[in-house]
Amino acid sequence: MAVAALSFSVILTGCAAKKEAAGDKISVMTSFYPVYDFTLKVGGDKVNVKNMVPAGTEPHEWEPGTRDIASLEESNVFIYSGAGMEHWTEDVLKSLSNKSLIVVEASSGITLKEGHEEEGDHKEEENEHDHGEFDPHVWLDPKNAKKEMENIKDGLVKADPENKDYYEANYKTYAEKFDQLDQSFQETLSPLSNKSIVVSHEAYGYLCSAYGLTQVGIEGLTPDSEPDPARMAEVIDYVRDNQVKTIFFEELVSPKVAEAIAKETGAKTEVLSPVEGLSDKELKAGEDYFSVMEKNLAALKEALE
Repeated sequence: MAVAALSFSVILTGCAAKKEAAGDKISVMTSFYPVYDFTLKVGGDKVNVKNMVPAGTEPHEWEPGTRDIASLEESNVFIYSGAGMEHWTEDVLKSLSNKSLIVVEASSGITLKEGHEEEGDHKEEENEHDHGEFDPHVWLDPKNAKKEMENIKDGLVKADPENKDYYEANYKTYAEKFDQLDQSFQETLSPLSNKSIVVSHEAYGYLCSAYGLTQVGIEGLTPDSEPDPARMAEVIDYVRDNQVKTIFFEELVSPKVAEAIAKETGAKTEVLSPVEGLSDKELKAGEDYFSVMEKNLAALKEALE
């Protein structure tokens, strides 16, 4: 009943009431984990943040339901990463009657990498959820993640100008953490002579570009596509020829293909997170973008030494 009453008051009195009803907090919807985490960090106790993609869910093929649309109608701000990651945003935003909604595309201003799919990736014409021409995984380079957080901060300031100094101070704190993370990656990875990683899907283009690594993807930009036998043979040959000792897979996607290649080549499998979504267990343990990226760095160091 309380929710219904709140919804009714929102409809009656518009955006100003939304903020008041939420205890002077602005109501923010985020699309999936990285932008959710960055929004929580910048917004602090001035925002109510609701993330659309549930914990433990792979976001590439996810689509919002009726309840998500209803929540967007009652929100002050909607934040998504963009660059083609959330294929549904344009249609959903067109359908909304909430014309005062502030929309933030967090990847705005980031130089995007062209995406490409392997020939063996069964994702061509029949897949309506093609990411388009760009690789959307921008946040895996900490410098890009910092830019995403800056865009999020600007959106929150626009929605809630009276708390501008608060958002700016939070952003400054985390901007330094992104710089420190970037420095750790540089210092750890640059001395290593081996620079090639084999990954289950090509999510790591920005990370690899930033730190001079090369990714060999078993599959293309979409994690749940199946490589054909020719692609499997190519990757197996590559692993053997380059003495690759670790095949990386992702927690939210089946490891069976990575395991098959590892078994064939004597390599081991290890998690390299694209930080697209954390499990309930990880969230309860207090994991966040920074802790997961530090684990990624440790895994890369071990694999490449």
